[in-house]
Amino acid sequence: MAAAQRSAGTTFRRSLLNPAALGYLAVVAAVWAWIAVDTLLVTHADASTAGVWGFFVTAPTSFLFASLPGPLPLVGVAVGALVQALALVQALALGAAYRWATGRPRGHGRTSHA
Repeated sequence: MAAAQRSAGTTFRRSLLNPAALGYLAVVAAVWAWIAVDTLLVTHADASTAGVWGFFVTAPTSFLFASLPGPLPLVGVAVGALVQALALVQALALGAAYRWATGRPRGHGRTSHA
């Protein structure tokens, strides 16, 4: 019954505030910062492939766009906000898997032995 009364915000926060989810989001943010620096500040004799790493770091979800027909894969890769949303969804999944794997209780985590 307590699980039914838990708000969506609480579930969202618990899934994101753990080492697996936060570590993944840190890696994604670092890769996108590197892509931005490489794109804006570094001159190349030919085209840089740094932007591809933003696609790879959000795999396997981003690979769904690669299987779409026609120009749709390019649209999916070009929209940076969408890639960040994919990273957030994957971080939530990693957070839920981390909580499941570590066997953390779903309650408040503290019990009273009084």
